[in-house]
Amino acid sequence: MKKKIIQKIIAVASVIAVSVTILSLPSYAKWNQIGYLGDLNGDQEVSITDGVIMQKHLVNIEPLSRNNGYEVDGKYIGINGGEGVMTDYVLTADLNQDGRVNCFDLCLLKENLISGNRSAVWQWEDDPVPEFIDPPIYDQYGSLPSQGDAKALVFYVDFPDCRYNYLPSVSEIEEVAFGEEDESDVNYPFESMSAFYKRSSKGAMNLSGDAYIYTTKQNKTFYENDAWHIELVNEIIEVFNDSIDFSQFDGDGDNVVDTILISVPEESGNKDWWSTGGGFGGDTHNRADGMDIGHVIVGNAEIKSETDYMNFNKTYLHEMGHCMGLPDYYLYGVDDFQGMHGSAGYELMDDSLGDFGAASKLMLGWYTNEQINVYDESLGSQTYTLNNGQAGEGNCVIIPCSELADKYRSEFFIIEYTTLDGNNTYLNDFWWRKTGSGIRVYHVEATNNGNPSYYYWKYASGEDEATKNNNGRRFIRLINEGTDDTDNLFYTGNVIDSSISGFKWYDSDDNLTIDPGLRITIGAGNN
Repeated sequence: MKKKIIQKIIAVASVIAVSVTILSLPSYAKWNQIGYLGDLNGDQEVSITDGVIMQKHLVNIEPLSRNNGYEVDGKYIGINGGEGVMTDYVLTADLNQDGRVNCFDLCLLKENLISGNRSAVWQWEDDPVPEFIDPPIYDQYGSLPSQGDAKALVFYVDFPDCRYNYLPSVSEIEEVAFGEEDESDVNYPFESMSAFYKRSSKGAMNLSGDAYIYTTKQNKTFYENDAWHIELVNEIIEVFNDSIDFSQFDGDGDNVVDTILISVPEESGNKDWWSTGGGFGGDTHNRADGMDIGHVIVGNAEIKSETDYMNFNKTYLHEMGHCMGLPDYYLYGVDDFQGMHGSAGYELMDDSLGDFGAASKLMLGWYTNEQINVYDESLGSQTYTLNNGQAGEGNCVIIPCSELADKYRSEFFIIEYTTLDGNNTYLNDFWWRKTGSGIRVYHVEATNNGNPSYYYWKYASGEDEATKNNNGRRFIRLINEGTDDTDNLFYTGNVIDSSISGFKWYDSDDNLTIDPGLRITIGAGNN
């Protein structure tokens, strides 16, 4: 297994080495060797002493009782009564691995004493609830929780004069939206929205919900020329208010429906039905079962067939990013709308083709404290390890511009090791990404407007005055920006410094002119 190392030099004299390891196991799960078969006293040897311990256990003189208990008549009994679980030294006593400790194990122990054989015993240790950071995004005008239970109501809607060519069943829609992970699915990694979010969040987010099929009372044009789709949303709430308990779709208990997704036929057209997600523009207060209405998604991405629904999921996964509070990363009002290009430029909030990147995961709270490394200039030379960004151990390195603000709402670089695994698997279809996995660096300007009554990202796309029509500060930029077919990831031997496009801080006029005085070198390590 290969490693990659980033080395960073401050003011020429100081060096930071950042090693990047390709790993696939979450940091909160690992195999541990707990001893050897037949080693009952934990001295890492199999000896006559262990045979004596086994004999005393079998006649119940001194039962093996490290932590959990012992076996009687084929049933494992806890020390304080009740059924126990074999762990630690008791596991090493089960030499034939049949789940019991009996005379057959004593015979094998004696054989091992004679032959000198010794087999290691490994145990999987898994903490299913790693301690993720509080999501910095939580108060940024989103209603869909990025951690814990998140609920979605899906309404699969058509019109009397505009019907679906293929109409899936309710159970099919729910399987597409909320089904389990399935790597064999032809739509993987977009086999379901729930599975995609579970992988990207490292299990921090649990998306679930229900689906309903509905045909509107009026023809399609009745609901058009309304960016908020107020008539359509009001009609759906009125029709379903008696049959749906809306309070069941409030995952974080804030008395707000987490999100409502309304999908209409693709043939509805893009003018009025291009997929969008955001706060509802109509009356939101106490609309259904005491619930306020949170973010609403309306779009014309549809399930094409029983096996063709990738576009449905990846489109609405992007829109749910807005429901959690993320802005668009693509640009508004330009011919080339992509905010980031090249092999390093794929991000769900930009082009809806890949996984969330490090900046998004940071804001969504999909890192533990241990997975966030913040460079401290006062310490000089520093070394970090970056792991596979598409795995549970995925982490990041943050380089602040001066000091980080509370909830990371300031200017910084964020570095990750991105791969073609997991939620980036789809990118294997693009030949220029097959050059391999590598390092990418984002330039983030996460300052918000500073108004606690209504927070929003000050430099999000679409804020033309604040972003100087995309030419000034932006919420996110890619270091080493290229064209669509540029391989602009960083690899072993590459150096990142002010000579690299975009590797500068903003000046007082919002231009990228300030040299960070940093140098990052990518190297290689072993094991």
